[in-house]
Amino acid sequence: MDAAGTIRAMAERTPEIERDIDQDREAAPRETGATARAAPPSERTRVRRLPERGVYERDAIDAILDEALICHLAYVQDGEPRVIPTIHARVGDTLYVHGSNASRTLRSAKGGAPVAAEVTLLDGLVLARSAFHHSMNYRSVVVYGRAREVTDPTEKFEAQRALVEHVVRGRSADARLPNDRELNQTTILAIPMDEASAKVRTGPPKDEDEDLELPVWAGVLPFTTVPGEPEPDPLLPAGIDPPSYVTDYRR
Repeated sequence: MDAAGTIRAMAERTPEIERDIDQDREAAPRETGATARAAPPSERTRVRRLPERGVYERDAIDAILDEALICHLAYVQDGEPRVIPTIHARVGDTLYVHGSNASRTLRSAKGGAPVAAEVTLLDGLVLARSAFHHSMNYRSVVVYGRAREVTDPTEKFEAQRALVEHVVRGRSADARLPNDRELNQTTILAIPMDEASAKVRTGPPKDEDEDLELPVWAGVLPFTTVPGEPEPDPLLPAGIDPPSYVTDYRR
């Protein structure tokens, strides 16, 4: 089936795909904590620095990946470490990243090279009484694996649509989906979720007992993602109002 035929077939399946994505997101709670004590899936995913912050439950890992907007993809080329920011989307047990066919990163990784993908959500600045104990409250995930180039037209189309949905849920029902030329110019990599772990910090500062009486304010300054007022495209025709997934946007 060519890309155009795939688009038509997938358009007919849109409600089904939306239900699948919704179920994945609803099954993964937004709130995660550092209390899970499942075993790490591999030694390289084990959190060694402050191991009590390690979280290995898949529902917690999925929730962080589904909320984060920016993913960093790391790999080694010619013996040199490299890392780039990109957009990701999780569909079941697969993490997808995408970019241009001209991307050196994707060209290097698509043949099964080992990669590491990382996301971080900042939840607050932790201000301690001492400089040493200043920290941040955060939720992060690292996924290790070997990247596979997505060549099947149906999977590629669904992954592209999932990437749009990951950024703005509901947008793929309105936006024009990729045509043959655009799909052919895009590389999508699939990374299995077999080796993934999270690291989470929550709570107040952890000052030394002797510093608790210092006359210095201590606590947490929370951080949240708050969208601003929508700014319409100057070329947008009059009478087209922003949809609810824009005006009521949330992560």
